[in-house]
This record gives sequence, C-alpha cells and structure tokens, in this order.
Amino acid sequence: MFRYALARIFSVILFAFLSISGWKRSTVYANYRLAKKWNSSLNGKIFTGRFWRFYYKLLWNLCRHGGELLFCFPLFKELPRELEAYPCSRGGLNFEIDKSSVAVVEEMRKGGIFLTAHYGNYEAMGPWFCCLGIPLAASYIPVKPGWLNRILENHIRAVGGKTYSVNAKSPREFLRLLAGGRLFCLLSDQDSRIQSAEVGEFMGRGVHNNPVPGFLLKHRPETPVYICWIEEPDSRTKRLHAQRLSTCAPIAPEVAAPAAPVVMQHYNAWLESRIAEEPTLWYGFTHRRFYSVLPDIYK
Repeated sequence: MFRYALARIFSVILFAFLSISGWKRSTVYANYRLAKKWNSSLNGKIFTGRFWRFYYKLLWNLCRHGGELLFCFPLFKELPRELEAYPCSRGGLNFEIDKSSVAVVEEMRKGGIFLTAHYGNYEAMGPWFCCLGIPLAASYIPVKPGWLNRILENHIRAVGGKTYSVNAKSPREFLRLLAGGRLFCLLSDQDSRIQSAEVGEFMGRGVHNNPVPGFLLKHRPETPVYICWIEEPDSRTKRLHAQRLSTCAPIAPEVAAPAAPVVMQHYNAWLESRIAEEPTLWYGFTHRRFYSVLPDIYK
C-alpha cells in the first residue's frame, strides 16, 4: 500500500509539470488529427471529444504508469511462477492472468518472438514474464546519460539480479537468441527510419515498419509470434493477456505462424484494435509515428 501511495503522489506531481509545460502537445495533436480521420472512416465512436480532454487523459495515464515503474516495480518482481497461483495480491495491487491466455503463457516459456507496443503499462510485462519463468530477452537502445542507462538495465529491468534487457547490435544476434530458446521482445510501434524499413499501413496511412520481425521470420519461419498487454479493469488490478499473433487479426487466419511479409500487417491490425478500445493508453501518440511518410504534419 505504501508503494502504491508513493506512486500516486509522484503521478500527480509529474502530471502537473507535464500539463503546465505542454509536453509533446504539438506531436500528440498531429497524431490525434490523423487518428480522428481514421476513426471517422470506420464510423467509430472514439476521438469524439475535444483534444484537450484527450491530451490530459493521455498524460495522466502516462504519469500513473511512470509512477508504477518507479515505485511499484518490486511488486511485479515478486509474483509467483505457478499459473495456478493467480489471481493474487501484492502491496495493494491485484494480479490476474486472463483465462484464455494461460495456455499461451505456457507456450511462451519455450521461447519465440514477442512484439509489443507503447501501450498501457508495457514495461511491467518484463519483470512479470521473468517471474513466470519466461526466458525474456528484451531488445533496447541504450539511453543517455550512462548512469541512467545503468539504473534502467541493472535495477529496473532486472529480476533476481539478472537483467532481461539486451543491447543486440545486429539481427544476427537476435537469431542467436532465438536459437538459444529465448523469447525475443521488440517494441514495434515506432517509425523506422532505416533504409531496410518495410512499407505498411497503420490507421489508414502509409508507415515505415521495423524490418527486424520480418527478417527473423524469413530465417526462422516456424517461430511463434506473440502479442501481450496488461488490462486494467480498475486502478489496482493488472490482468495479463497473451495471444499468438496469427489469432489476433483477420489476416490469413489459417497460417499458424505469420509469414515474413505480413507479420507487421497482423501486428498493426492488433494495435489498431487496442487503440480503438482505449486510445489514451497508446503512448505512441507522443512519438512522430508517421514522420517518414508525412513529415510536414509535425512542423
């Protein structure tokens, strides 16, 4: 309870600071306008209010998850390995695993590819997976300054004194992780600005996707691909969802493992469904997701 209270206090202070400073407001607004047009084309009911209401709710969700990252992560590092032990409670938070996801979590213990997004409390899945006995290897780019990167790698992104983050410098290293039975994790919802980026579609617009998932599946076509996220029915409950990627979208559902050219198409369709459910939980709105194809909208 004490950690949860500290997280809430920190969240309020951070929210006040970001709101007053207008943090990332222009970027969020540019993405919001595109998302609203995409939603209108689907006759959807999201993005119907004023931008300010959307912006402040997005900031608040981001701040409260930031508070949990700093103060409540030790709770995620103490969760039971046995799936039968869920639901359980730690430090005022309730942890659950979606019933339809139990078998998938068992599969993930054998390794594979895990694609995730800046959606909800995505960082919390790292320690939770490690506690569940999943051999996670999460790719990341080192941050600056160096002391902050050491804190992130050796303390926040570590369970039992072992880090689960990996600074793999080439796709060949990713293949070696897969060959070793690891579950390779990759954030895949940002604009890829490298020459080998794959062209795709997201929210009805052209985008440049990360080519690494396609590369891995080209060389390891039988590798299972997973999508996971944490649902929050209320502020104290964390419910883990896990699915095989080929079951998340209506694209070639008969394919057991998505072929390399369509893996990001499946992934983007899944992320669109999550955004349609609750858009203020996707923190990709603070990134210039469409910069490679529509740079002028961010000026």
